[in-house]
Amino acid sequence: MNRMFRLHTCLALIALLTLGAAPVFAQLLPPGSSALTVPPPPAPPPPKIEVPVVPKMDDLPRQNYVPQSRPSFSDRITTCLQDGAAAGLGPNDRAAYSRACANR
Repeated sequence: MNRMFRLHTCLALIALLTLGAAPVFAQLLPPGSSALTVPPPPAPPPPKIEVPVVPKMDDLPRQNYVPQSRPSFSDRITTCLQDGAAAGLGPNDRAAYSRACANR
């Protein structure tokens, strides 16, 4: 009976050592790393690639001809005053020039 007890004890001890050692292998860290290292973020999604539209041979190009809006009166006066000053006009001449220039 003593011999059978030793055999069962040895088998139980071997089973405990092999089963208990398995989680230890999962906890080993590679050299140069830390237990506090955060895992890297996931990779960004791949870019969306769209095929450009190929124009047809007989199709005329479509262009949107929208006339540009006229600048406001204040913007026109400011531009005309700056042009007059750049031309070297005095204050009285600059005022007359800007009135004529902005009303065109």
